[in-house]
Amino acid sequence: MNNEILACIDDENIKYLQSGQISKYIYPIERKEAHEKKISHLITRFFIISKTPEGEINYLVQKRIKSKSSYPGYFTDSSSGHVLWTKNLDLVKIKKDALRELEEEFGIPSKAIQKVRFYELGDEEDNKTKEIAYVFFGLVDFGLPLNPDPKELDIEQSRFYNKIELVNLLKNEKSVDHSRKIWRIILNTDINSLFENEMELKITRSNDIALFIGRFQPLHHGHVYVLRNILKSYKKVKIGIGSSQLSNTTNDPFTNAEREEFLNAVFKKRNISSNRHKIYYIPDIFNAKKWVDHVVSIVGEFNAVFSNSDWIRQLFQNKGFKVEKKIAIFKNKFNASNIRSLIIKNNRSWKPLVPKEVIELIEEFDGINRLKSLNTADNL
Repeated sequence: MNNEILACIDDENIKYLQSGQISKYIYPIERKEAHEKKISHLITRFFIISKTPEGEINYLVQKRIKSKSSYPGYFTDSSSGHVLWTKNLDLVKIKKDALRELEEEFGIPSKAIQKVRFYELGDEEDNKTKEIAYVFFGLVDFGLPLNPDPKELDIEQSRFYNKIELVNLLKNEKSVDHSRKIWRIILNTDINSLFENEMELKITRSNDIALFIGRFQPLHHGHVYVLRNILKSYKKVKIGIGSSQLSNTTNDPFTNAEREEFLNAVFKKRNISSNRHKIYYIPDIFNAKKWVDHVVSIVGEFNAVFSNSDWIRQLFQNKGFKVEKKIAIFKNKFNASNIRSLIIKNNRSWKPLVPKEVIELIEEFDGINRLKSLNTADNL
């Protein structure tokens, strides 16, 4: 539909999607305009699998109708579509878009999905417009009735295929390159490993060391609440300062060293021994598939991960790490983006949201004037 409002992004900011920073960099554009002006935008691709009682795997493949402007009559994924723009867009909302497209194209309701796993981000091109694909795998009930949409799909050939049929289809029929690549990965991967953690041995019962990753731009009472709760259950917390190489921008105004001072001041004020915490710098590498290994190479061993970011939680879960339940208080209020916005607007209500010792450091670093000048520069 041409009046859809798409989640668009400037090409120079696409790399930030690889570190889970979505809502900061997307903006809304009508579908027709986005395609006419070749503006990069987000899409979803869903690959659906079903397992028979005898253990045979079936793969749901759609064939596009011949009237489609792009890839007419081609076989592709199970379902795909645009990510619609919404405020505070995140991985959970993008997954809902993928589920919506599956229901629209095949009539499969979300309640019929047993498991969903985010797999990867991929760069694609459709009619010379760059599309950034969030790829998901889904496991559905066996024998699920299908109701393919004749306005979108070839209703005769859009169906479940067994392994031999899919191999022959990919070899002999026209198929979309991006989807063919993923189907071949799925065909050559044990079905259980697609939806189970890659390294179950990483999950332990020990409560020795927890990992908590944040950007702390700036550190606020919400962070303190999480840290104190972690230390009630774990002997030590390793703290990763994310996007550590970024500073002096509206979204990332403070340097890694300044953020480390925020943390140390908070621990000192609360008489928390230095033996119970250690701080690490974690620079972005803008590669979601390699990011967890990158983090582990920096921080070493730990027994569980704490994060309120669905992006971080999903990436660690995919690698088989124990991910603890979210700990949060008034997340819209205790939110660094909200605090930075209040500072820029000269709204003093930001101060009760931030520990006094951190406020003193922000003032010492001339952080208030820095944020205001950065915001002015970004809006010129």
